[in-house]
Amino acid sequence: MDVSPPLRFIRRLLLLAALAALAVWAWPRLPEAARAPWHMARLSWQEAPAFLPVPVQGVPSRRLADTWGAARADGRRHEGIDIFAARGTPVLSATEGVVTRVGVNNLGGQVVWVMGPGRQMHYYAHLDGYADIGRGRLVAPGDVLGFVGNTGNARGTPPHLHYGIYATGGALNPYPLLTAPVPDASGSARPGRADAAAGVSR
Repeated sequence: MDVSPPLRFIRRLLLLAALAALAVWAWPRLPEAARAPWHMARLSWQEAPAFLPVPVQGVPSRRLADTWGAARADGRRHEGIDIFAARGTPVLSATEGVVTRVGVNNLGGQVVWVMGPGRQMHYYAHLDGYADIGRGRLVAPGDVLGFVGNTGNARGTPPHLHYGIYATGGALNPYPLLTAPVPDASGSARPGRADAAAGVSR
């Protein structure tokens, strides 16, 4: 016996509704690593930020120094900013993003990579240790990634975070983004709002 077109339509509608309900129920129960590709795709469509908070707890932007391009060993140039703070000071995610790597390399020591909006890669290096994070973790601005140290080629120097930003065209200078005025709801520029968001008094 043939099913009438209206009845077929209703059955399909009910099936779609059931699948949607199942997806809503299952999504928060999926492991973070399984949800990471969706978050990375969503972030890649977002615009890269025009300003960023200082990613070290308690450090105001007025204390930053622009060391972009400074000479380094073996003919290298500094591709980032060094943010000095006491050993063990929390290092915070500057953006929403997905943790793509937690590991060790020769220059950076203990490092964390986070893919943020606009597919920019945020690099946190010389850490003394990690927070409770792992590859695939979705982080929000201000989430703790690790703690200030001097691992890697920073051994023998005062503890600091090396913070770098990498886009499709290469490394970007973080200093202008960390010191940029933040517009309020009216569109007026207000310096220091990023510091306020990070719990820093100027």
